[in-house]
Amino acid sequence: MADNLFLLAMDHRDSLQRDVYGIPGVPTEAEVAKISSDKLLIFEGLTRAIEGGVDAASAGVLVDERFGAEVARRARTRGLDLAMPVERSGQKLFTLEYGTLADDEWLDHVADFDPDQVKVLVRDNPDGDPAGRAAQFHALAHVSLMLEEAARTFIVELLVPATAAQLASVGGEVDRYDSELRPALTSRVISDFQQHAVEPTIWKIEGLESTAAARAVVATAQQGARSEVRCIVLGRDAPFERLDHWLGIAAVTPGFIGFAIGRSIWEQPLREHRENGDDAALIDAVAANFTHFAEVYERAGVLPGE
Repeated sequence: MADNLFLLAMDHRDSLQRDVYGIPGVPTEAEVAKISSDKLLIFEGLTRAIEGGVDAASAGVLVDERFGAEVARRARTRGLDLAMPVERSGQKLFTLEYGTLADDEWLDHVADFDPDQVKVLVRDNPDGDPAGRAAQFHALAHVSLMLEEAARTFIVELLVPATAAQLASVGGEVDRYDSELRPALTSRVISDFQQHAVEPTIWKIEGLESTAAARAVVATAQQGARSEVRCIVLGRDAPFERLDHWLGIAAVTPGFIGFAIGRSIWEQPLREHRENGDDAALIDAVAANFTHFAEVYERAGVLPGE
């Protein structure tokens, strides 16, 4: 595994076609082609960032097969790190995009692209529905085992949305939930996954507000002979200032190795491209934004304020 891992996350599917392209339901072939073409432009922004000095050994892309198959192929051709999801987009609980737990269709899709990492997106909260959690644990344990047997590196992208009661306990303030409650809840979820045989190599974690919180999450991820497990920061469409803070915290916390940021890098430039059709402007904006976050992470040498 590289010392750092900086992923341009562009595996968005349902939310992308709905929120950016205004496409409800199943897109037409022409609409799929348009989204796929635009994802190629976003990917070119990544390659432009590398040409501008971002370390190619650290840089990579997290992209889906539905709209990003050609991006995945080009990443492979150019020797960049490639991560791909196996979850169906837009689901409350984990569901495979291709096939079922009873067959190997999803593994065949993985083998076709041979990514460096295989990712699943998971939403979980220790105080969530017990039956739903149990079903999700079962499914993810199966995926974890199959990927281990296939010698595949496994990323779990973990979102810990607040329950109504948890949010009410902090006066309905999301920022307070993030700083006061979410770190401990994240550690509890990670422990629960470990107890149910879900064993990722990398945890993709929502940003943390303090080094103490980051250290605690890493300690949980690495507990019990898991010293090789690493963490990266996800973007959550946060503004630059907050992402810079999260990245600064992660960069000085042993066990974190980078980030996987998506919409904060490309969504606004993509919306502008939808209006003006300026390919070069989209590519340049993505390159500049990705470079910014890579430099923030690499240059973080002073312990951020807590």
